[in-house]
Amino acid sequence: MEITNVLVANRGEIARRVFATCRRMGIATTAVYSDADANAPHVAEADAAIRLPGNTPGETYLRAELIIEAALAAGADAVHPGYGFLSENAEFAKAVQAAGLTWIGPPVAAIEQMGSKVESKKMMDAAGVPVLKQLDPAEVTADMLPVLIKASAGGGGRGMRVVRDVADLNDQIEAAQREAQSAFGDSTVFCERYLETGRHIEVQVMADTHGTVWAVGERECSIQRRHQKVVEEAPSPLVEKIDGMRARLFEAARLASEAIGYEGAGTVEFLADEKGDFFFLEMNTRLQVEHPVTEQVTGLDLVRLQLQVAAGRPLPARQPEMRGHSIEVRLYAEDPAHDWQPQSGPVHKLDIPGTVGEFTVLTEPGVRLDTGVVDGSVVGVHYDPMLSKVISFADTRDEAAHLLASALQRAKIHGLVTNRDLLVRVLRHPAFLAGDTDTAFFATHDLEKLSAPLVSEADEKLSIIAAALSDAAANRQSARVGRGLPSGWRNLPSQPQSKSYESRLTGKHEVRYRLTRAGLEVEGHDGLELVEATADLVILQVPGERGPVRRRFEIARYGDLVAVDSPLGPVAVRRLPRFEDPADQVAEGSLLAPMPGAVIRLGAAVGDRLEKGQPILWLEAMKMEHTIAAPAAGVLTELNVSAGQQVEVGAVLAVVHPEETTAHSEEQE
Repeated sequence: MEITNVLVANRGEIARRVFATCRRMGIATTAVYSDADANAPHVAEADAAIRLPGNTPGETYLRAELIIEAALAAGADAVHPGYGFLSENAEFAKAVQAAGLTWIGPPVAAIEQMGSKVESKKMMDAAGVPVLKQLDPAEVTADMLPVLIKASAGGGGRGMRVVRDVADLNDQIEAAQREAQSAFGDSTVFCERYLETGRHIEVQVMADTHGTVWAVGERECSIQRRHQKVVEEAPSPLVEKIDGMRARLFEAARLASEAIGYEGAGTVEFLADEKGDFFFLEMNTRLQVEHPVTEQVTGLDLVRLQLQVAAGRPLPARQPEMRGHSIEVRLYAEDPAHDWQPQSGPVHKLDIPGTVGEFTVLTEPGVRLDTGVVDGSVVGVHYDPMLSKVISFADTRDEAAHLLASALQRAKIHGLVTNRDLLVRVLRHPAFLAGDTDTAFFATHDLEKLSAPLVSEADEKLSIIAAALSDAAANRQSARVGRGLPSGWRNLPSQPQSKSYESRLTGKHEVRYRLTRAGLEVEGHDGLELVEATADLVILQVPGERGPVRRRFEIARYGDLVAVDSPLGPVAVRRLPRFEDPADQVAEGSLLAPMPGAVIRLGAAVGDRLEKGQPILWLEAMKMEHTIAAPAAGVLTELNVSAGQQVEVGAVLAVVHPEETTAHSEEQE
């Protein structure tokens, strides 16, 4: 059969990824989009685009009937599900085929068999694949702890909870069920023993309709946060060092695939220990987020193979060998230092230096970018906060790690807080470079240090001085009078010029400086020399123990946001007004909404005495639940929201008066 027009039942990066291969194959493309995604890059790049009214996944990308209607309206003859949403929904696949469209995925029966993680483990056990024993939540006792609650219908960390106390089990099951229902439309969850440390190893499989099954290669995805992968690589450092492990993994993956008559691209996931023993976790009957690392080390375009298999063509006669090493990191709009809080807002600029290609297999060492956003994109609250996947390819693992870390450090990422600094520190960490990674990496190696800024406090201050001098130059350029004079220049001694900024990391900074005939004078920074200052570039000569060093700072402005990029590290600050508006101040103890979202339930009432860390309310945003807890022991004196209410970022949700303040007030009375 011939595929001529593909609708991608998805959004963002994966939609753009599939479109890229379709264009290379001469296949037309159709996009679907929610109202929130109306201006998204994947919509602009498709040959046709169909609106799905609404914003949330439940209103849009999880509506199978709307997507099928869109495909028929646009004249598409095939549907690619991407990953997430309906990609592993057997009823959707069945409906696509019933509508006379080609389903670019595995047989419906295979999706059904692997769609229930409960039943799939029983089937794998019968097929001879090693599995972890499943637990009935009602029968979990203290000696079985810790246990892991998992969503039966999905993955990506949603609907997953680790339980270490039997008393918490029921509440955590209910929370996991709500998240699973929101993300996958199925609230079914199950329990299994939780291994505190382990290696997450998975095997990419590709099977055609003629009986050929490839185990294409393995990936290691052990570094995770909230059970979501953050760093992925191929081949696996663990598998590389254990004799015979790759052959055993590949054999287990083939057994799993053959047991269900699999066709197309899929991934068999395992949890392994340091000895090389492994247990089946699940089989993802779709393309994985981390598929680019396998493409890089095999030279295969897995989306092309998906399309060819769906069209009935056989796989090539010879399976490629693995070559070199590839590492992928997921660049998220989130704040790792503050409980991984997702961020929303505009992406003013995204520029990864050294990028050789986008959505394409590299043939030489370099950096590949698979991204769902471009300059000017807006990250909303309805979907996952992943911005991009940045992938390196090199001859060796060390080279791939250094290449990727350097590209990320030098990247210009303006507008949102991201996990970029954390990713760079992970890639340069001695344990990572030694291949000593497991699922407890962030707990083992001090998350606070890993998420610390790449730039030191001293270098941040230098960057803020550059921001002040650049702002002065920008003001001079826009002025009608005195345009030829350096801003702040005085023939006679005068009061220093002053500019104030606020850093999210280190608070308020005031820069006091003079520009005189003798040169630049900055209070607290003797010996600085100004080489050049324009609206977007400042060059300073910085004194050092072994002599002065010239430093170059590039500056960009977006309203009151000032982004400073230099080899010292990225810095973002907010320009402060000369006089603060009292209306902008909030009461001490106020808890502000870290993101826009919906209040799904309350855990406390006004007047309650709270312990530090006690939940006050729960927000749902970006398909995850987020707990708003008491920052210290005290009394809840204000609660400004109710269940079901939508809130904007920065809204005052509640006020907690610390115990010391409360006690002091009572004494005065």
